[in-house]
Amino acid sequence: MSDLTNVLLVDDNSKYLKDALPFYGYEVTSAYDGVQALKELAKGNKFDIVLLDVMMPNMDGWETLKAIRSSDKTKDLPVIMLTAVNDDKKMVSGLKIGADDYIVKPFILPNLLARMEAVLRRSKRVPKAYKSSGDAISEDLLTSKEKEVLQMISKGASNKQIADKMFVKEVTIKTHLNSIYKKLKVANRTQAVLVAMQTDLLK
Repeated sequence: MSDLTNVLLVDDNSKYLKDALPFYGYEVTSAYDGVQALKELAKGNKFDIVLLDVMMPNMDGWETLKAIRSSDKTKDLPVIMLTAVNDDKKMVSGLKIGADDYIVKPFILPNLLARMEAVLRRSKRVPKAYKSSGDAISEDLLTSKEKEVLQMISKGASNKQIADKMFVKEVTIKTHLNSIYKKLKVANRTQAVLVAMQTDLLK
């Protein structure tokens, strides 16, 4: 049993994942809401990762995440947020609180499994790809314009808002974003902000 990866699944509608994850080598403990999740964590159970739904009764995902990050025992525990709302501002806010990744419902299981594996591979919550000095992100990796775009993305600004502020067309911002994704080896703006925060690129 010690060879299995222990997952704390916090979701008021968790049957699908509770049934599916054991087939992929995960030991699952489920909690109905944030209050129950914190009780499970307080028991001293050794969890490897938390899958945390945002919308739940009694204590939602945001408050639960804050509580997890405020405890010395669980502050480094990997947490993936499960959310039905694809809202960049909320996702960025969640990253600042301490979420390790996001997945938007409805999702396909292989996508979730890949994201879980990626988060579990990280050491000290820094992507493995950037651990070695050869792969480290240098301050001059991004151009000044790309850094400016990334800064505004981290504050939840839309492409149009960024374009208006920089006095350029929206298509120019999309070009900057594509360049940022390629350089940071990410697929979307939320992941770009996550990598930038973890590697101090936004300083």
